[in-house]
Amino acid sequence: MIENRLKELNIKIDKIPAPAANYLPYIKSGNQIFISGQLPVKNGEIAFKGKVGNEVTIEEAREAAKICAINIIANLKEACDGDLNKVKKCVKLGIFINAIDDFAQHPQIGNGASDLMVDIFAEKGKHSRFAVGVSSLPFNVPVEIDAIFEI
Repeated sequence: MIENRLKELNIKIDKIPAPAANYLPYIKSGNQIFISGQLPVKNGEIAFKGKVGNEVTIEEAREAAKICAINIIANLKEACDGDLNKVKKCVKLGIFINAIDDFAQHPQIGNGASDLMVDIFAEKGKHSRFAVGVSSLPFNVPVEIDAIFEI
């Protein structure tokens, strides 16, 4: 049971953060769920701000990616009518990293989210992904992540 695994990992799934603009937090299409980009919002507040390599360390950015992944799970849970056991596969994560120009450790930051998906869903959590650097992100966050799941 996924809920038991979340308890073992001491992960609390909160209410999904409200969209920051004119879009839906997720869309179901056939047997797939497309989750919009999630920011490192915890307890209603942005947990980290700034560029990786300047104001934000690699370790902080990994934690920000983990928070984004928890928000993805919150959206996924709502999309699955509260039953995360409906998840067949985490298909893909798209990881955007607000970093300085010469930053090159994107995979390490992405693992903050990727490791969590595998920790929660085991084999079903293994996914494809990209982790790319960008010049800026909304609200000056260091990481934004979107996701696709199969149910």
